[in-house]
Parts: sequence; C-alpha cells; structure tokens
Amino acid sequence: MHISRSCELTRRTLLRRTGALSLAGAASSYALGLAGVGELAAQSAPSDYKALVCIFLFGGNDHANTLIPFDSHNYSKYSAARGGKDGIALDRENLSATILKQPDEQILTDDQVLALAPSMPLLAKRFHEGSMAPLLNVGPLIAPLTRQQYEHPNTTSFPRPSKLFSHNDQQSTWQSFQPEGETVGWGGKLADIAMSSNENAMFTAIGINGNTVFLNGNNATAFSTSASGPIRMHPVVGNLFGSSHASSVLEDLLRQQYGHVLENDYAVANARSIEYSSFVADRLKNAPAAAEFGGGGLSEKLSTVAKLISARRELGTSRQIFFVSIGGFDTHSNLKGKHPGLLAEVDAAMDQFQTAMASLGVSDKVTAFTASDFGRTLTSNGNGSDHGWGGHHFILGGAVDGGKFYGTAPHVSTKTDDQIGNGRLLPSTSVDEYASTFALWFGVSPGDLGYVAPNIGRFANPDLDFMKGATAT
Repeated sequence: MHISRSCELTRRTLLRRTGALSLAGAASSYALGLAGVGELAAQSAPSDYKALVCIFLFGGNDHANTLIPFDSHNYSKYSAARGGKDGIALDRENLSATILKQPDEQILTDDQVLALAPSMPLLAKRFHEGSMAPLLNVGPLIAPLTRQQYEHPNTTSFPRPSKLFSHNDQQSTWQSFQPEGETVGWGGKLADIAMSSNENAMFTAIGINGNTVFLNGNNATAFSTSASGPIRMHPVVGNLFGSSHASSVLEDLLRQQYGHVLENDYAVANARSIEYSSFVADRLKNAPAAAEFGGGGLSEKLSTVAKLISARRELGTSRQIFFVSIGGFDTHSNLKGKHPGLLAEVDAAMDQFQTAMASLGVSDKVTAFTASDFGRTLTSNGNGSDHGWGGHHFILGGAVDGGKFYGTAPHVSTKTDDQIGNGRLLPSTSVDEYASTFALWFGVSPGDLGYVAPNIGRFANPDLDFMKGATAT
C-alpha cells in the first residue's frame, strides 16, 4: 500500500479524534470519582489490551559492537576497520556463545553471520526462542535515499533529515520526525488515536522518570511517574512555609474551578495530578511480585512499567505507550570499557521485563523496542567511535515474529554505497516504517498511518512484517 495524502489524513484524523476525546474526557474516571474507578474499569475496559514500550538508548548506540560479524571473512573486515584487538574490535573467540543463527532460507549481505555482543546472552536466547528480532540499519529518512542522492547538492529533490549527527536534534527526529523544538512525537500521536479506547485517558501515555517529545500528542498528555510513584507537588503533600493550613489553601486554589475554559482546564489538570498521585502510588506499592525485579537503573524503570501494566484494569486502559531510557552511549572514548556494561544492563532489563510479561499473562500483548540518537562510525577514532546515522535495534515480545533478521544488513565497509564515509550507515529502513509497523499492530487503521508516521507515503511498504497480526491491508 502507498499512502500519498498524509496532510489530508492528518486533518481528518484530528477532527474525528477530537470529538471522540471530548466525550472520553467528560466520561473519564476522574469525573466519575476515583473511589469507583477500579470496579468501573474492570467492567468496561476492552479485553484486547496492547502496550508499546520504547527503550531509548541516549547518546547514540555503537551498533557495530552490538551486532558483530562472526564469519571469518566479514569479521576480518570489521576488525581491520576498528583497529583490531588493540583498537575497539571485540575478540572473535568471545562471540561464539551469542551467535544468532538465522533460518536457512535467510541469507544476509555478503553471507554474514552475526553475533550479539558477549554481554547480551539473554537477548540471544530470546532470539532463538522466537520472541526477539533485530531490525538492521534503521534510521530517520524523509524519503528513500541512495548515496549518490545524498551527495547531490539538490536537497529539495533529494531531502534528508536536518541536523544529522547532532545529539539533541536526532533524538528529537527519532521521536518526532523533526529536529529539536518539535513538541509532538509519534508515541503521542499513537496515544491521540488510542485515548478514546481507554476508560481513563490519563494513563494512555506514561513516561518513567521524566518525559520527552516522544509521548506528547496533539491531544494526549504524558503522565510521568517514578518507581516510587508520581512526582507530587511538595507544598501540597507537605507543609507550605511550615503550615499545613497554607498547604490546604494552595491545594484548594489549584483545584478551583473557573468560568474561562483554559483556566478551568488548568484547574482540572492540577486536580487530576493531585488525585492520581496517591492512586498510582498505591498501585505501584501493591503490584504483584511478578512485576518486581531489578535493583536500579533500567531494570527498575521497566519494573515500574510492569507494575503499571499489572494494574491496567484498575487504571482503566486497553492501549498504552510507555517511554523509558538509559544514558551513557556517547562512546567517543573508552568504548570497550563502557559499552559492554551498558549492553549488559539493557540485556538483563529487557529479559527480566519479558519474563514479567509472561508471568502476568500478557507476553503477546506487550512489545518492547529500542531506539537511539543514531548509530556510530565503523572506523575507530582511537579508542571510541563517532556519531553516525543508521543503526541496529531490537524488538522483543510474544507478538514478535522473531528468530530472524529484518531490514538489510549493511556491508562491512567504509566504501560501499550503503554508508556515507567512515562507515556511517545510510539507513536502508526508515523510522517511519518502524513506527507504522508498530502502529498497525497497535490497531491503527492503514488510512491513519500518515498521522503517526508522516513520511510513510514515500515508502513502498508500511509493514515490515516483524509483528504477528499487523496488517496494512
């Protein structure tokens, strides 16, 4: 399917969804009173729950030391480009335990055999179990682009994302298809569409330990929480200037209703935040043991997601989008010292999360996936790597058609047409295609894909086939 009227689809979608959301807001569980939300949600929430969990690797993950050529021919080229054992190349003898054996009928570029980093044995196991799939060489694109087109001075005819290789801009572009300054992300647009399916729209989009543009929609507003519960306004939960009476007065002012629609909306938002803080904190505190794992960092954040998913009926949700993150991936130096530990944390946390989803009975209802600012150069700068463009990412869940690779494996080279210098990968798969495949599985209609992924009409196939049950027909 080829979508070509994304602007018209966007306008049509917004008009339709805005009407539905206004009704959803009026009938929300807040308006009906939180005391009965659990009982009400249990009666009305659809049974076909689905959730997406974005795991963002801030700093730009070094994809070349995450998925490594193991076959001798391609490993030799990889090692030479990375300065060998004295440079940033990983030792081949350490890769045998994490080789990803694809189906016999799947042949990768130059007959590559790929292995995960040695510190990622758990995701390797998930691959062989069929619940994990790598997506190769994915990155932001406005339209399909060859190296010759990239080098052409006519950027109008051959557009490419602006401000490539910039951390802030490419983080935003991955999350919203626009550089820094954009206020609406594709996770938030999914939430815009999904909100009317939830009894309590407040919990459609949730950020753990802070929000980014990814979760912001045109209508959806992200709910932010930490492992211990939502961040609450201290003067309301404590004493303002040492006075409990002052705190009470402040709370009354924040909740006060007004005649002006914008003032009133602000007051309602304040009231919801105050009320929901205790409500969510209680659900986190009393979550089942299966949702409790990890001792900090990414594991703790994903454990918080698991706890909220375990309370999905009490929260009144059938569709949710979550955002969690881990930093430290800007490895210009000491790559071999820092990177393995970061990947080990991702490996353990994602594996624990998938185990929790299975224990909660929703392993095929929840899909986690990675994203990052960009990939990095294949060449070494001495003891690290520099900013790139395309990179490799992972999709994990019971609905994933795993155990094989998606996308196109790049050549292990600094001179082929699938890279733009120093082994910076020119993406062969776009973030729009990545997003639209998730959107189809999430329940978005093919006609609404242009709202979620604005460039999808320029690409031939909006479904990359890594999700079971997703369809573009």
